[in-house]
Amino acid sequence: MSVTQAIRFGVLHDNVAEPKRNGVMLIAGDRIATVGSAELAIPDGVPVHEAACVVPGLINAHVHLEMSGESQTMSVFVLTTPVQRTLTAAANARKTLLSGVTTVRDLGGTENIAIEVRDAVAAGTIAGPTVLSAARAICMTGGHGHWIGREADGDLDVRKAVREQRKSGADCIKFIATGGVLTKGAVPGIRQLDEDELRAGVDEAHVHGLRCAAHAIGAAGIINAAKAGVDSIEHGHLVDDEGIAIMVERGTYLVPTLAAIRCILEGGEEAGMPDFVLRKAREIAEFATANLKRALAAGVKFAGGSDAGTPFNYHDAYAYEVELMQEMLGMSAREALRTTTAGSAALLGVARGTLAPGDVADLVILANDIESDSRPFRNPVAVMKNGSIV
Repeated sequence: MSVTQAIRFGVLHDNVAEPKRNGVMLIAGDRIATVGSAELAIPDGVPVHEAACVVPGLINAHVHLEMSGESQTMSVFVLTTPVQRTLTAAANARKTLLSGVTTVRDLGGTENIAIEVRDAVAAGTIAGPTVLSAARAICMTGGHGHWIGREADGDLDVRKAVREQRKSGADCIKFIATGGVLTKGAVPGIRQLDEDELRAGVDEAHVHGLRCAAHAIGAAGIINAAKAGVDSIEHGHLVDDEGIAIMVERGTYLVPTLAAIRCILEGGEEAGMPDFVLRKAREIAEFATANLKRALAAGVKFAGGSDAGTPFNYHDAYAYEVELMQEMLGMSAREALRTTTAGSAALLGVARGTLAPGDVADLVILANDIESDSRPFRNPVAVMKNGSIV
């Protein structure tokens, strides 16, 4: 295929080797053809983009496209229709893409809306990132997220719930292993689906090639989910040393969703946050940073995900999650980039997150190098998905 676009870059963070400086990238169709020095010849007539910095497209491994950062999360699903939520999800997909996020994993919604958005994006009907969807999250009766989840009790029912999500077209499966912040009466530190139920569900999902995520905040639920074989722990804020050891041993990823708690606390009562949400968020925030830093230091694999759609945690603000990885966890700019690109890609099993010849041309052009700008992702100059500027 002939060259269709070219980028002259000051610095390229390709996640393959050390950053490359003062070079040229040639793109053919949806793939990177060549990366070379500034002297690399650009064919006549090919559009050329000037870029101070080029990075892979960001990957947000934990979003909820039907939610838009409202303070009263549960009421969103009570007061809106499926058609309204579909329109919202499509709008959020477009915002996500324009902000520099080229792949997302939706971890729970209603009516197969995220699946429909996924297919519409893939068909070119609407603009958005590549979408993977878990369809409905699987929870115990009355569990966290029961108002949008598939309630299941016992090993066989959990297996059936997995099969239902697969039938609907899910790319992955999400289980609820502990209580959560946004569900009234659910205690984040208390386990919900037990280890046997989780193991049955994970086994069923893995038989069909579906990767599994577990919402797990409390230590006991994290241990249950990790022992059951989930591929990722979502949140993980109250993880203890036993949970860390199991995750390291099994290679379980941790998606810390740092922005989720921080945005709730920054919104506060003045923004209409319910008292029960604020109380739980404050209790979690007291321990989260130290626990997550300990997990990172111990060698737990991290991937990037913000829980976008939760209160004041907007789909076009994934940049904040990248910044919090540096502020709260002490990651360098390159480490945070790798976590939210190549790390997330490895967790999701998608061929993204690097920018070497032959790779899909999902990338972001930035005004400044990520190592010289504390907030480089806030205002991307341009976003390219599948070789096209969007």
